[in-house]
Amino acid sequence: MAERDNEIKGATFTLSVLHVTDAHPGKIRALLESKVAQAPHFFHCAPIVMNVEKLENIPDFSAIKQLVEAESFILVGITGARSEAMKTAAKAAGIAVMNAGRSRGSDNSKTVKPAKVEPPPLTPTRVHVGPVRSGQQIYAAGASLVVLGSVSPGAEVIADDSIHVYGALRGRAIAGARGNTQARIYCQQLAAELLSIAGTFQLSDTLPAGLIQKPAHVRFDNEQLRIDSIK
Repeated sequence: MAERDNEIKGATFTLSVLHVTDAHPGKIRALLESKVAQAPHFFHCAPIVMNVEKLENIPDFSAIKQLVEAESFILVGITGARSEAMKTAAKAAGIAVMNAGRSRGSDNSKTVKPAKVEPPPLTPTRVHVGPVRSGQQIYAAGASLVVLGSVSPGAEVIADDSIHVYGALRGRAIAGARGNTQARIYCQQLAAELLSIAGTFQLSDTLPAGLIQKPAHVRFDNEQLRIDSIK
């Protein structure tokens, strides 16, 4: 049997971006601590990119990297650097320099498309009868998840496809866990601590006020989550 060589292929990943206008360590720490407090399991060892576009001065990247890692995140890169000096300082601290999108003026250059990753075959829907209590986690690997009951605060429901909650959703719901952007979240009463589809998430403090405690439908649309009422 012939051995296959190692190879590098393009792929697309969804990463959280930390937008900073003030690189003071105390302010960055306070922001990260507040996010971790809302969804500790979701953010544990989560990769994060720091957007430095609005910074006027070059920050201490080594100190920021240590701070971010102390809060259980992993700083994998920066984006929005406007000077070579900023990029050089980040690289010296062992942080990658990333581009959020195609730069202007590159219309004449060739675009290399990332390799298409085929999703794994789905298995039959997993059905959970009864409430999902605080501290409990239900995971539907390769399938959708149906909960015939409510999801309590501190509980977590995860599915590689869609999530249907026939009751109140007060905990965390993570659909499309393996990157399926077509996954959706449905619930009869929206009061979630965290909603996530394919790595893009929204926390409780940003939920539409008019939909709290109402039937709702969540989907991935234009690189963000869209939450609509179920009428």
